[in-house]
Amino acid sequence: PRESDLYRKEAFGPVACLECFDDYERVLARVNDSDFGLQAGVFTGRLDHALRAWDVLDVGGVIVGDVPSFRADNMPYGGVRQSGVGREGVRYAIEDMTEQQLLVIRD
Repeated sequence: PRESDLYRKEAFGPVACLECFDDYERVLARVNDSDFGLQAGVFTGRLDHALRAWDVLDVGGVIVGDVPSFRADNMPYGGVRQSGVGREGVRYAIEDMTEQQLLVIRD
């Protein structure tokens, strides 16, 4: 059930909660009805469904045609809400460890 700990909390293990839907918009709403939002995997042959998921889902990334844990080092990887702060990846790590400073000299 949606109120169970397994459904509402992050499980650090190979666990899947499955539900059946007849309406794609309800699927997207259910994904957003969570305190977490790392990444979402969308398996569809319809480009409009993939783009709608990317537009509507409140997650750090939408992976179409692969599992949500897919990542490459040059991709921003991180979540929203209780699924992470900031982004990982080479560029983002460098930005996090760099303090930008500006110098302007006008003559």
